[in-house]
Amino acid sequence: MRESAALLQAVAVRRDDLIALTRDLIRIPTLNPPGRNYREICDLLAARLRTSGFTVELIRALGTPADSARYPRWNLVARYAGAHPGECVHFNSHHDVVEVGHGWTVDPFGGELRNGRIHGRGACDMKGGLATSIIAAEAFINTHPDFTGSIEISATADEESGGHSGVAYLAEQGRFDPARVQHVIIPEPLNKDRICLGHRGVWWAEIETRGRIAHGAMPFLGDSAIRHMGAVLDEMERALYPLLATRRTAMPVVPEGARSSTLNINSIHGGEPEQQGEDHTALPAPCVADRCRIVIDRRFLIEEELAQVKAEVTTMLEKVKAERPGFTYEITDILEVQPTMTKEDAPVVRTVQAAIEKVLHTRAEFVVSPGTYDQKHIDRIGRLHNCIAYGPGILDLAHQPDEWVSVEDMLDSAGVMALTLQELLVTAPTG
Repeated sequence: MRESAALLQAVAVRRDDLIALTRDLIRIPTLNPPGRNYREICDLLAARLRTSGFTVELIRALGTPADSARYPRWNLVARYAGAHPGECVHFNSHHDVVEVGHGWTVDPFGGELRNGRIHGRGACDMKGGLATSIIAAEAFINTHPDFTGSIEISATADEESGGHSGVAYLAEQGRFDPARVQHVIIPEPLNKDRICLGHRGVWWAEIETRGRIAHGAMPFLGDSAIRHMGAVLDEMERALYPLLATRRTAMPVVPEGARSSTLNINSIHGGEPEQQGEDHTALPAPCVADRCRIVIDRRFLIEEELAQVKAEVTTMLEKVKAERPGFTYEITDILEVQPTMTKEDAPVVRTVQAAIEKVLHTRAEFVVSPGTYDQKHIDRIGRLHNCIAYGPGILDLAHQPDEWVSVEDMLDSAGVMALTLQELLVTAPTG
């Protein structure tokens, strides 16, 4: 027990450093879209980790759709090799944050510390988790300088928009090959006493209905695509939504409502382009809409097949087509992500579970995320299945105004991460 106590003390004495690092990260507005200041935050982290003895690489996701000269997609991967060969534990955090939005009472990029909470966009999701993993690794290295194996810390781009220029790009480069990395922890904010095993699947698609333009004073000479879409929406309400509500998963998805299949309509537009800027006072032209589009967000369960998910929507559209003269439609795929769930007896799960019990004196709760995060790329592209999300912060605060992370939660999570490193990388622990 002496080694564990010394390690937790090494975390505790870094409290002020943890606060300062978190605040520094928040103060860099890495907004996505469009992808601002990615290089700046990678440079800050590179300087910090090099000082701590890590070998650092800055990797630009060249050739990915989001990468551009104005907004280059920069990623950081840092590695610390121990005294002896062994397994690698990798902490992966995304450095991008979503738009600020309205309703803030503090500076979104001020990193204000108030009553034990650090406020700012990204404080919870997930710059607090990124800082926590760094403090945990540094405390561990200081306590166990002769450890076996290696530690990696990555800060990656664009998780908030799918991760294709971040973790997906690194996975395609072999960075998550199981021969290179054996354990992955993603410090997403899912509460410090929870281990997130994976996430539901997602299918985004655009559905377009078509009609024929005509004068709005003589709509009988045209064919309204908006009315056709209204019939689609009515069929969704009448048949598809009730069907999805009957499905339940054995996955421990949180919150409770996400244990059923869900469907959201992200957007809808028909007719002429919406008026913008100085033109917003102009009257629209009197025309029958010949196009109408919706974007759907279908979240599906591990018990469902993607082909089945798509077929249900197609079947619904074919039913409407059979009932409506002149009805035509087109479906365009936007995004597909399969569900994923790490086994409860996986090495990283069992190790983090034991560490939570030591630090928090409570049994860890296993959960699954309602939405996806970068585990999908590590699992599907990297073929590395020993991966979880674990980190400080309350999930409900993510993307909210006055977002915050608790200093106490970060310290507790850093203790859990540090004990996890000790269990996995110290070959002959004495206590």
